[in-house]
Amino acid sequence: MYILGISAFYHDSAAAITQSGNILSACQEERFTRIKHDASFPKNAIQACIKNSGIDPEKIDHVVFYDKPFLKFERLLETYITFAPRGFQSFAKAIPLWVKEKILQKNLLIKELSSILPNVKWEKKILFSEHHLSHAASAYYPSPFDQAVVLTMDGVGEWATTSLSVGKGNNLKILREIHFPDSLGLLYSAFTYYTGFRVNSGEYKLMGLAPFGSPKYKDKIFKNLIDVKEDGTFKLNQKYFNYATGLSMINNKFINLFGRPPRKPDETIDQFYMDIAASIQAALEEIILKLTRSLAVEFKINNLCLAGGVALNCVANGKIAKDGAFNNVWVQPAAGDAGAAIGAALAVTYLKNNNERKALKHQDAMKGSYLGPEFNQNEIEKTLSSIGANFATLEEKQLIDQTAKILTTGSAVGWFQGKMEFGPRALGNRSILCDPRSTETQAKLNRKIKYREDFRPFAPAILFEDLKNWFDLHGLSSPYMSLIGYIKKERMKEEHNQDHGVTGFDKLKAINSTIPAVTHVDGSSRIQTVHQETNPLFHQLLSAFKNKTGCPVLVNTSFNVRGEPIVCNPEDAFLCFMATKMEWLVIGNCLLEKEKQSVGLRSDHHTKFSPD
Repeated sequence: MYILGISAFYHDSAAAITQSGNILSACQEERFTRIKHDASFPKNAIQACIKNSGIDPEKIDHVVFYDKPFLKFERLLETYITFAPRGFQSFAKAIPLWVKEKILQKNLLIKELSSILPNVKWEKKILFSEHHLSHAASAYYPSPFDQAVVLTMDGVGEWATTSLSVGKGNNLKILREIHFPDSLGLLYSAFTYYTGFRVNSGEYKLMGLAPFGSPKYKDKIFKNLIDVKEDGTFKLNQKYFNYATGLSMINNKFINLFGRPPRKPDETIDQFYMDIAASIQAALEEIILKLTRSLAVEFKINNLCLAGGVALNCVANGKIAKDGAFNNVWVQPAAGDAGAAIGAALAVTYLKNNNERKALKHQDAMKGSYLGPEFNQNEIEKTLSSIGANFATLEEKQLIDQTAKILTTGSAVGWFQGKMEFGPRALGNRSILCDPRSTETQAKLNRKIKYREDFRPFAPAILFEDLKNWFDLHGLSSPYMSLIGYIKKERMKEEHNQDHGVTGFDKLKAINSTIPAVTHVDGSSRIQTVHQETNPLFHQLLSAFKNKTGCPVLVNTSFNVRGEPIVCNPEDAFLCFMATKMEWLVIGNCLLEKEKQSVGLRSDHHTKFSPD
């Protein structure tokens, strides 16, 4: 049985196709439209999934949308009635759109599907899942566990903002929920806005900024903004927020509480905003740990699955893993709304159709998250030739050896291979790679290649078999960059543990480890463990680099510039390569050197994208 899952119309639209629980393909619409976090109907993603899966569209048995519009409309109406007359302006803007489109979303889905695949009777195939059930299913069903506690945390679905589920066998049941407007996701987004970053895309910047500050405002947050019980359940004080009925996240009472206006996006980040970031991050971690500890005690199940946008906070995830209340922690790699397309399809597979489920035990069912389009060597060479690129074609062994040698020189290499990753992380198929041992790498990548803020850290990709010699990751693996760990003490520089009164961004000047390019200022790293089973080519490259240097680690950052979605096809990769100071590009078996490319092919490609 083939099922098409769809998430759309809020942010990070995506599509996925499953066959009796097997995930055949999954793609995000942004990769095709080149609009980051694209919320439009994922017509390109659907077409790509069908092509990748090699199926006839008429054989799709169900199309499942990831949430229920009527329940969202109910929440909208009840919220405005509760807070009336506040928020009338927002209400007046929202209602016409709902009446015109969203209440009649089934008709809209039929219309959109018919426009790209006209010969299918879609009206008989469409189903709707609940938002948090879609998230929970995306976390539990692909996990390697026979049973698990599932914690889903995000901004808001229909009503739920936090939900507890338990999965056993093929059954998954939501047991408890916390409802809007009480939301950890919206609380964190309020501080994302306050510190000058964009809501729904800048939350990871807030997380990265936190180690530069001190959590001096954490008590103020707990005293005024959120009431947290011992079991981690919570309630937000709506006197300080405007998101329930207004057109902004916070109000003047919030601003007066902290004594400074929200930072404008183009303003300098000073110590105050760093301390704000540290405070909300510390508060979030404390709340989540209370939740996970209480759930571990209550259910006495060793396994925890996480999904929802808050589960993209890899620092909090790392604290959960380190805490040890659960022996095993698995995070859906596309934890945000994109991943709910997979969850919606799997929810129908197991809960409606009652398919048998067998966990893979030592391996999850996400296939390394390599679920998108791929391009064969002939397609790659044809594209590069049509562009006018200068390239050499090498045998695989020679390609690996040459690329590893280039990386030892400090050059940045665009690395484009195999199936595109699903989710927000590049995992070695659409990546920019560098030598982590160089003290120049972080500044070079941020300023000359990614065109982004200097403080943003980079992730290490490491051979899984070498993990324990380089990082503390509490006995877990992290194939999806879902967890932070800490560099082993013997890899840290002595001065890292000495307090010289350095504050703020001056911390970036310190050389704190033997792999400084992937060591954040607090000694942490967002780790990707690379496994031969899921990505043999990337594993070979890391092994070759290790043989030449003794270091089994490479910097792995997504192949894009600031504000751009991760590259999808060879043309995207070449355009990005030519718009940056990246010295080398590897696409399939093709090796390209920047100096050998025509000057006329260089572009201002990176200026096309709005800063995120």
